Amino acid sequence: MLLFWTAAALLSAAAAALVLWRARGAAEPAAEEPELAVYRRHLAEQDELKARGLLDEEAWKAARAEAGRRLLAAAGPAPETPAGDPRKLGLAVLGSVLAAAALGAGIYAAVGSPGAPDMPYARRLAAWKDADPSRLGPAEMAAVLTDLAREQPQSGEVWGFLGRARAAAGDAFGAAQALEKAVALRPTNADDWSALGEVLVQLNDGKLSPDADRAFARALAIDPNNPGPRYARGRAALAEGRKDAGLKLWREALALLPAEDPRRAALVAEIAAAEGAAPQASPEDAAIRAMVEGLAARLETAPDDPEGWARLVRAYTVLGDVPARDRALTKARELFRDRPTDLAAIEAAARPTQPQ
Repeated sequence: MLLFWTAAALLSAAAAALVLWRARGAAEPAAEEPELAVYRRHLAEQDELKARGLLDEEAWKAARAEAGRRLLAAAGPAPETPAGDPRKLGLAVLGSVLAAAALGAGIYAAVGSPGAPDMPYARRLAAWKDADPSRLGPAEMAAVLTDLAREQPQSGEVWGFLGRARAAAGDAFGAAQALEKAVALRPTNADDWSALGEVLVQLNDGKLSPDADRAFARALAIDPNNPGPRYARGRAALAEGRKDAGLKLWREALALLPAEDPRRAALVAEIAAAEGAAPQASPEDAAIRAMVEGLAARLETAPDDPEGWARLVRAYTVLGDVPARDRALTKARELFRDRPTDLAAIEAAARPTQPQ
């Protein structure tokens, strides 16, 4: 371990010397564009997932390459800035390097376990594949689906599920990569295009980027009655302060939802909240509840229906019936514990999302 810290110190010193050399006569750095900060944050997220053992070497390299590509695309030529004092800049850089090295050594000494052997990623993955899927977190489920995607690289369905699992795990770049493969393999799937657009909006800090808008447009070209793209565009408009445009899109999405769709109640509440009004009780509530109970009764007699279980869990989630949702999840986890792809879709339905 002493050898490790010696090598780390030498590398830090070499890096500091390089930075100091480049800093001679350099200008004070301009404030970084917000878009660049977003991509740098997502680069750090890839490193964190790998450090936690939730991303293997190949997936980590691919994710960082994609993040780096987007970062370079977002970064334009550096503007001309007035020169600063190289001595002050050099001292600041050297001080930062030394402080970081000391802080890292202190943290490792306090909480590290230098004598504990690391569990190889392959062993962790094997354990997750053999485990009860209901006990896996979103990142672990994404790891299992990543392995499944390697086994079935031409399955658009697997890539679509993987994209949604990565999004749930907070890996927006990885989700975008998987969903881009999903739409390439099944380009007529409107829901995949809509999900891709949502992830691209997330990558753009909630704002509608040109790529996201194109994905939503493609989803609507395939299925003009899909409320998902309108909802997502409306949410982005509201985040940008365009209240009237956002509410208009949400009302269009609401009009496309069938009267018996349990998601209507959630969208009505969101529209009311955006308008600053209290949500009104809908006369359709009883009919919606009856439809949900009918679905639950059907699944009791014909349980081998993962899509039906996903709809049931989503319905309970939208209605806010947490006990019923948890009971349905428990039953589904028992039924599909050996089918991680199906279970991932059902688990995803338990998380509040926009209409699809």
